[in-house]
Amino acid sequence: MPHPPLSKSDYEEPCCPLKKPTNVTPIATGRMIEKLDEYLNRRDYDAAERHLKYWLAEAEAGNDARGRLMVLNEQIGLYYKTGKEDECLRAIEDALSLADEIGVDRTITMGTTLVNAAAGYKAFGREKEALPLYEKARVLYEEALAPADARLGGLYNNMALTVAALGDYPRASDLFTRALAVMAQNEHGEGEMAVTYCNLADLAAMEHGVEQAEEQIREYLTTAERLLNTESLPKNGYYAFLCEKCAPTFGYYGFFLTEKELTRRAEEIYARS
Repeated sequence: MPHPPLSKSDYEEPCCPLKKPTNVTPIATGRMIEKLDEYLNRRDYDAAERHLKYWLAEAEAGNDARGRLMVLNEQIGLYYKTGKEDECLRAIEDALSLADEIGVDRTITMGTTLVNAAAGYKAFGREKEALPLYEKARVLYEEALAPADARLGGLYNNMALTVAALGDYPRASDLFTRALAVMAQNEHGEGEMAVTYCNLADLAAMEHGVEQAEEQIREYLTTAERLLNTESLPKNGYYAFLCEKCAPTFGYYGFFLTEKELTRRAEEIYARS
């Protein structure tokens, strides 16, 4: 499950007065995110990359450090989604360095940056580098966010994937359970819960083997399918992404009709975008 989408509120904490920059021309973050979503919803990743490079240059020209940090965070997500390791690692390094430079320690902004950086590391098999960042982000998020905040659910889910990859299955199970509890309190949280149940199926297979965990895997995937079939879920680009993300898990465990149906739904939504 990807981390929750970034929003302007992630970057609105006030700067320390001693570090407040002068002569800043802020970028239009709302416009930037809106257009980025359009590109992502139709899977035009090349256009999305050009778009983010443009806004990064605009932020640099306008001395807008917070805008630049926001763009770097979006670049991390795009690059790990498209498998561009070198670019992703460079964006991670720049984002972490900039976050330190502008003094956002102990803020949600830092937490968001740590989560994105950790997800980028995990995407390229660098779990040992990812886990300490998730640990730091967890402290910040649990201090600053409401218990039902979707960003907290995203953190628990993605942190669980990293912990599982490092072989700590009981801790991963606890984190997935925490993620489910958070997303169950969110409107339209069923899609994110479905992803977590797919992750739990993988965890059961990792811990016990596919044959021994067959019944548990079936239970998790049946629940995931039911959640994805929730009528009230908006059938938008994000829903397509969730279907696309879950489909291979169903196929891997022999739920071929479900895999085919979820793929069809995603393709239909993308074709309309």
